Amino acid sequence: MIIRTLLILACSISGYAIAYYMAAPNSSYLIFESIIGLIIGLSVALLVIKLEKDIRKLSLRIIIGGVIGMIIGLLIALIMGFGLNMVSKIRENQQVVPWIYMLLTGILGYLGLVLGSKKVEEFNFRGSGAKMSSEFRILDTSVIIDGRIADICDCGFMEGELIVPRFVLNELQFVADSSDSMKRSRGRRGLDILNRMQKSSAINIEVIDQDFPKIKGVDGKLVALAKKINAKLLTNDYNLNKVAELQGVRVLNVNELANAMKPVVLPGEQMMVKIIREGKELGQGVAYLDDGTMIIVDSAQKMLNMNVEVIVTSVLQTTAGRMIFSELKEVAEKKNQQNQQNSKA
Repeated sequence: MIIRTLLILACSISGYAIAYYMAAPNSSYLIFESIIGLIIGLSVALLVIKLEKDIRKLSLRIIIGGVIGMIIGLLIALIMGFGLNMVSKIRENQQVVPWIYMLLTGILGYLGLVLGSKKVEEFNFRGSGAKMSSEFRILDTSVIIDGRIADICDCGFMEGELIVPRFVLNELQFVADSSDSMKRSRGRRGLDILNRMQKSSAINIEVIDQDFPKIKGVDGKLVALAKKINAKLLTNDYNLNKVAELQGVRVLNVNELANAMKPVVLPGEQMMVKIIREGKELGQGVAYLDDGTMIIVDSAQKMLNMNVEVIVTSVLQTTAGRMIFSELKEVAEKKNQQNQQNSKA
């Protein structure tokens, strides 16, 4: 804030001084011209501050690419300027050359800046070879809002560079500005998670401006971007997962990782659970493990909010997760005793 204030003061005073000393000494409009110079200096300072804010949003890669492109464009303009100078000497017409050179410098410098900033991403991704590009992982909106990816990165299990496309950021901002309170809180949570990940020293997050205007929908753009730069897609969206796999894009699904990391439960194991609600079938009670795994307990419908000891009878793996079927320990022991008596008889 202090630096910006000093910049505004310096530009304003410089504009005033330049206009004051360039004006005619006996001009009756000296004060008026000086004030115009001050306003111009102030406008330049405000423009520089706005540019500085916009530049802060750009990645270092895009800035470097733009600078390199602009330098190349200016060098081309300089080479062409030598040719124009030689032609003008032959035809003895040098008045128009400075204007043509200024026009070429402006056009080629601008083209170099724009092309360098836009194409640097494609150059870095494709030019480095498939081995390096395979290390890039693209984050979608759902996995950012979910937040577990931040914990995975903090633990050091995620390597390579994480990519957040600009259109994903725009979707997060749209959700955060929603009139629906639930959507608004989810969007803001996603932005907070992303800010937390950007501040982490364990990973590197790159925001890229690559877009696909002809493709409607964020999911389609994510798949197209992953195919273009040969990157993996990080998501927990089931539908996006299937669509991406059908198009040959490698997907890292956080939900699948969470299911894979759940502790293995085998039939016959004992555990202590709390009955939370009634089950769909008659007499069933439902409990949950700490990781969210549902446990169906037979003959536990009347034991709501009670801690009971159960024995696992079977485990069912579904697309939505894992379900554990069990029965009360007392019931299981009675069945075993009856089975033993029947076998003896």
